[in-house]
Amino acid sequence: MRLKRWLSLSFVLLLSFSLIMGCSEGTNETSGTDNTKGTEPASTKLEPVTLKIMIPGDRPPDMDLVIAEAEKRMKDTINVKLDLVFVPWADLAQKTQVTLASGENIDLIFDAPWLHINQMIADGFYEPLDDLLKQYGKNVLDKRPQQMWDANKYNGKIMAVPLGLSYMEGNAYIVRKDLREKLGIPPIKSYKDLIDFAYKVKEKEPGIAPIMAAGTTGQQTYSIVGLRSLNDYDTHVRFTHALGSSLTLYYKNNDGKVYNLFEDQEPVLSWMKDARQLYKDGLVYKDILAAKDFIQPFMSGKAAIVTKGSFGTGLSFDQQFKSNVPNGDLETVTFFNPAKGANISNFKQWNFLAVPKVSKNKERAVMFLNWANEKENYDLLSYGIPGKHWEPVGDNEYKILDTKGYSQFGYVWVWNPVDERSDADGDKTYADFDAVLRDADSFTKDILTGFEFDSSAVQNDLSQYNTVEAKYYPALVNGVLDPEETMKKFEAEAGPSLKRIQQELQKQIDAFLTAKK
Repeated sequence: MRLKRWLSLSFVLLLSFSLIMGCSEGTNETSGTDNTKGTEPASTKLEPVTLKIMIPGDRPPDMDLVIAEAEKRMKDTINVKLDLVFVPWADLAQKTQVTLASGENIDLIFDAPWLHINQMIADGFYEPLDDLLKQYGKNVLDKRPQQMWDANKYNGKIMAVPLGLSYMEGNAYIVRKDLREKLGIPPIKSYKDLIDFAYKVKEKEPGIAPIMAAGTTGQQTYSIVGLRSLNDYDTHVRFTHALGSSLTLYYKNNDGKVYNLFEDQEPVLSWMKDARQLYKDGLVYKDILAAKDFIQPFMSGKAAIVTKGSFGTGLSFDQQFKSNVPNGDLETVTFFNPAKGANISNFKQWNFLAVPKVSKNKERAVMFLNWANEKENYDLLSYGIPGKHWEPVGDNEYKILDTKGYSQFGYVWVWNPVDERSDADGDKTYADFDAVLRDADSFTKDILTGFEFDSSAVQNDLSQYNTVEAKYYPALVNGVLDPEETMKKFEAEAGPSLKRIQQELQKQIDAFLTAKK
């Protein structure tokens, strides 16, 4: 700022002295970073540190370009280099658990309630972040509303940074519009319409599987039964805190009770029976359990319907599909009810980034997160190199320039609701639905909001149960195995451990609800 000529020399000197003192006091000599922004030059340059970060997915071809740009920006501030380890989604649960158990130095790691975050916290693998965020992570704190922080603590502590934009996940079926129109079928309005379309595809389009869904253990939210449960407005069946995306234990009716599928079978068993009929009738992709990436067969034109955890598709999704099926066309079908109060939320987020106890660079890891939660840096890590991979459209949208060089995967390491942009070329059909998901006041509050399950008392049971579940559950919820026969075997092997997990979960819920009164 230019000083006016009429300022006296003494005032100039006083102002200069004040600025120098302010800078000195605002700089943390230990962290080498300004706590307000996290990117101010340090008075003493920090030694370079390489952060090892483990996240799910496939490494984009241009990842090295993005890392090089990020490291260039960080060199004179927090002086961090990045070693990103990508783990295939299908291997995520085992790989991350083995890595943590081995004591390998990891500085930031992806985890989730549907994966094993509760178990990892109970076993002491993650560092509490309250003090670290207060000292080094102001941006991280400010970019997430207090409601999100309050609902995503563990025993009153921040054990991982929530990565999310909304209070409920969108869900849909992506449908081959070109096939629907070719077969003379009107727009799909109900689940029955969807299944009728699938039968017609089976009849008229040999070589195309009518239905594709998630068949691997870590993705059961998007199985045939899992996605159907997300649209249950009669009983509001929901996943539990103990088993993530498995419905062998489930909540319903917002009554604070834990239901056991081996004892209380409806409506879940009926959904399994329906899925079994679809499979027997040849409507389900035959190798559904072997497909690590369940979207890929659909993108290759081998399926007519696929489950998806959002509304709409987006330009990147559409272009990848078109590159394989040039004459194809897509549309979204969802049975989401946007009416106020129709949906229940506990405001819990699905994805988290944690700092393992074994990390030798905990402070610098949080400094990096703080840096990543600045708008310009968030854009880089989320969308790639501006002008090469994408370009901004105003302050809140982006346009994709290169769909193959860098994929958008911010949801596994930087997502926040303030900086996230929307695809300017994306499907705006369900923009109103997305707005509902981001509005906390549109939901009925879950009676268990703020509750966290401490799994330490049933760790052995969880390990035993998860081993057995992997044998049966993915097949049951996708119709591959007959539920009448399989449920008996499943219960014989997993019933006792599941019952103990249910009882422990119910005991903790009862204590939580009693304490709230």
